[in-house]
Amino acid sequence: MDMQLLQELVDYGVLGLLALMAFLVLFFWIERLLYYRSVKIDSYRTQEALELDITKNIAIISSFGANAPYIGLLGTVLGIIITFYTLGQSGNMDVNNIMTSLSLALKATAMGLVVAIPAIFFYNHLSRKCEVIITKWQILQKEADATQKI
Repeated sequence: MDMQLLQELVDYGVLGLLALMAFLVLFFWIERLLYYRSVKIDSYRTQEALELDITKNIAIISSFGANAPYIGLLGTVLGIIITFYTLGQSGNMDVNNIMTSLSLALKATAMGLVVAIPAIFFYNHLSRKCEVIITKWQILQKEADATQKI
């Protein structure tokens, strides 16, 4: 197999996967924000049912945030392996070629971080919103219990 083709497969595969992850993170974050605006906490009879509904899909955001750097690192390692293999086969030790190939390999790690940092921010943001919604539900329940006792 041609090394240039393998390099392009690694580039497009890893960067494509990271781009898909970035899209899904953004999609689920926006979807959850829109859902939180429409949730009616007074319609829930149990806290567990409320938690199930409001925490749906946020684990995906957390998983992508935790794994995107590793996928980027995998792309970088594969890019470096291909670079060294190509250099070893050709015997061409041109410094410009080596530095260009290595810098291009590092773009996968950078892309992994570009996906991970906002994903973790979005996850923490949604987790806090979940805590607030649950606390509001608990306050409503205490108020309802207090009015029933009177």
